[in-house]
Amino acid sequence: MGSFSTLLRQCAFVMMVAAVLAWAAPAEAKLWVAGTGFVLLAIFAGISLYRHHQIRRLAAEIDEVLHAGRTVDFSNCREGDVAVLANELGKVVARLSRTRDQLAAERNALADSLADVSHQIRTPLTAVTLMLPVVERADDPRERKRAVRELEAMIERVSWLVTTLLKIAKVDAGAMHVERREVRAADVVRRAVAPLATAMDLRDVNLVLQLDEAATFQGDAPWTAEAVENIAKNCMEHTLAGGTVTVAVRENALACSITVSDTGPGIAPEDLPHIFERFYRGRSAGAVAPEGTAEGAADGNNDVRQPAGFGIGLSLAQALVSAQGGTLRAANSPAGGARFEISFPKLVV
Repeated sequence: MGSFSTLLRQCAFVMMVAAVLAWAAPAEAKLWVAGTGFVLLAIFAGISLYRHHQIRRLAAEIDEVLHAGRTVDFSNCREGDVAVLANELGKVVARLSRTRDQLAAERNALADSLADVSHQIRTPLTAVTLMLPVVERADDPRERKRAVRELEAMIERVSWLVTTLLKIAKVDAGAMHVERREVRAADVVRRAVAPLATAMDLRDVNLVLQLDEAATFQGDAPWTAEAVENIAKNCMEHTLAGGTVTVAVRENALACSITVSDTGPGIAPEDLPHIFERFYRGRSAGAVAPEGTAEGAADGNNDVRQPAGFGIGLSLAQALVSAQGGTLRAANSPAGGARFEISFPKLVV
């Protein structure tokens, strides 16, 4: 209504100007000036009414987008400034539509993640709840000590899960501080595998280091060491007794690479596309503990499954490497076993 009243004021102003010109014109030209003025007024009013109609139609369609959720079709707009406005509005509507879809996808992903987190935490907590009465009723000191160790292991797993999820959340939020300095890759690997030495001895898994002492990259040493540790731990857990986990460092003119490989069963083809997804656990996630290992002998049962993990160690490793501008790829070695390669490019184009 406001724009229509503005149009009336503009028409009144044009009419007044035409009347003044007709009054000031010579007597023989008054009629011609007045007629020309009224023709121009009619043309101006017609064009303005048409533009007013187009703008009102655009406003109505935008209102339907905001309240009814439908899309806008601007295909019937012709050339002109109104068409330019319609095109820009179309871009805005398309961008809002994509943003809405992205928010919906993120909301669904968050809901799925929360459901996975609650399930992963509830499982060890339920085990702890069931084991507490066993500890209370245990008369044998050895049985009580074994149950207490299992409780400590469950609590440690929950603590590790919460800590890892917080790290992933920091990466997603862009709140993780990553340093960019020259790092010796060999030192990073030694730092990464040091905490796994005891576990590898207990599992009878050999660790082989093939390090280029001169290899360096621009990155963050602590975060890279944690990524390598998670990958090496994953390889160790999927390697049978007597097997080998190899960590190699190489450098060329293009990149510095850290490769972790094992002699285990490898990664199933159907698992490869999902290996870095959070909470994804492939069909070999719970390998059977080999006969004679510490896992099989702990309870006097050689068919006990190893702890399958939560399926977020590799996801965290990828997040940590990506935050530094590197890449992490997974594949199967031609000779068998899984192979993970971290690459830090020397040049960024």
